[in-house]
Amino acid sequence: MQSSIQTDRRVLRKQLLEKRSHLSAEKQLQASHDLVPIALDIIEKQQAEHIAVYLPFKHEISPLVLVEELRKQGKKCYLPIIHPFSKGNLLFSHFESDTPLEKHPWGLLQPKLDVRNVIPTSQIEMIFTPLVGCDKQLGRLGYGGGFYDRTFEQNPKAIRIGLAHACQCIEKLPLESWDKPLHHLIIAE
Repeated sequence: MQSSIQTDRRVLRKQLLEKRSHLSAEKQLQASHDLVPIALDIIEKQQAEHIAVYLPFKHEISPLVLVEELRKQGKKCYLPIIHPFSKGNLLFSHFESDTPLEKHPWGLLQPKLDVRNVIPTSQIEMIFTPLVGCDKQLGRLGYGGGFYDRTFEQNPKAIRIGLAHACQCIEKLPLESWDKPLHHLIIAE
């Protein structure tokens, strides 16, 4: 039986995903560009070299414009891969412009698994994380699989940064004990 918090989270996810789905392509692109200077400032202050990003899915803000800037600075970028053997976990693979991608059965793109390109999660210094919702206390509501929360547990030193549209932010999220707060939240208006 689902708890009231689980039900609230499920309903909230649906509402926030619906709002995000109505954003225009122009607004999405502008948000991707607007986040770059803020993100670069955080990266510079933290002196991060190994940075995990994600490929946008279901109208998420794209960090790919940021990735172009990071490459110019010689930073190493990594993409998540849903672990093929360890259920509910992520691997992180080095990401270059020519990295071969494949569609996961859930519909998202991820790098084709090549163990030579995988970095230990503990070496990731900063994680730009996708999210469905967020709040003013840096709470993060994901899609419900717990992949990023487990990653944050495996690497508690990594700086966690959420990227969100203003329509994804609410006053207070219904959080569970395992939800890890973000260190930074970049909101596109």
